[in-house]
Amino acid sequence: MVDLFCGCSGLGLGAREAGFAVPLSVDIDPVLTSSHSLNFAGGKLLLSNLQSMSGGELIEAAGGQPIDGIVGGPPCQGFSSIGRLDPEDPRRELLSAFFRIVMEARPRFFVMENVRGLLFPKNRPLLDACLERVSSHYDVVGPLIIDAANHGAATRRIRIFVIGYDKGSVDPINADVIINSHLPPSTVKDAISDLAYATSAGLVDGFDQWAYGESDGISEYAAQMRGEGDRTTSHRKIGHDPKISARFANVAQGATDPVGRYPRLAWLGQAPTIRAGTGPDKGSYQAVRPLHPAEPRVITVREAARLQGFPDWFKFHPTAWHSFRMIGNSVSPFVSRALLSLMYSRVHAMPIAAE
Repeated sequence: MVDLFCGCSGLGLGAREAGFAVPLSVDIDPVLTSSHSLNFAGGKLLLSNLQSMSGGELIEAAGGQPIDGIVGGPPCQGFSSIGRLDPEDPRRELLSAFFRIVMEARPRFFVMENVRGLLFPKNRPLLDACLERVSSHYDVVGPLIIDAANHGAATRRIRIFVIGYDKGSVDPINADVIINSHLPPSTVKDAISDLAYATSAGLVDGFDQWAYGESDGISEYAAQMRGEGDRTTSHRKIGHDPKISARFANVAQGATDPVGRYPRLAWLGQAPTIRAGTGPDKGSYQAVRPLHPAEPRVITVREAARLQGFPDWFKFHPTAWHSFRMIGNSVSPFVSRALLSLMYSRVHAMPIAAE
């Protein structure tokens, strides 16, 4: 399987957990992909502009063998409801590039992820044109509106997904199976409360290290995120001016700071969507980060990663800014694992016909 517009590879992580080999990940951003080799030893990362890549070149870069699946989340900023919805935004063209590559490479299936804004009347014609382009070869399921919380994550992150499959080599897929395969949402408490006991264990290769403290009675969610390890990274707390900390302390759980519009997490609820902010090419704007439920500060990178569904061994970037961009741009691994586990079962239920 090939992961396009991979970023830090939330889709690629879910694909691997579902059973797929991912021989190739492609993105143009060297910063958002900077931890790829740390997280996916042996995985190949190609820094390339997908607008200028052909399907044949993609197959060759992936090893020259037929590709089971192509997954990707083309940049969403041109469609996002919190963006300018600028029809001249060049990133909008990358949606078409994704579907062009699909038709040229002819994988057995594809999964495309994007923001709900792609369904707005101003944007929907572009999506419909892309789906029309692949309709001669693929049965299309979606667009499906999926919330990460409905797949067990501790965040309300609503995105759209489009699945296409070659019915000659993939068992049929019913949208109802996807829509109805829900898990109960996890809570903020499930996801991050145990991290309050983590203690600093120094700096290794630029990443702050944290040893777990309390282990008895932690949630199933936290135990899953910890895995077999005894420490994690990127849990350094961000210091605030005392006046700002005092202001944050007065914000109730579930409420919003009236000055900076920081939402305070509620222990028994889910986090709002974690936003990415922008890169240097778009002004380096930092997205508002949620406030910790009990402490007068914004959440740490590791807390954000936990809420999104990334395991504790997963590394991001030594800086909080770029790490939050990675997480905010990613697909929750809980969602990608669920969708791609379904695709794995359908692909491997029907072998490729002999030539």
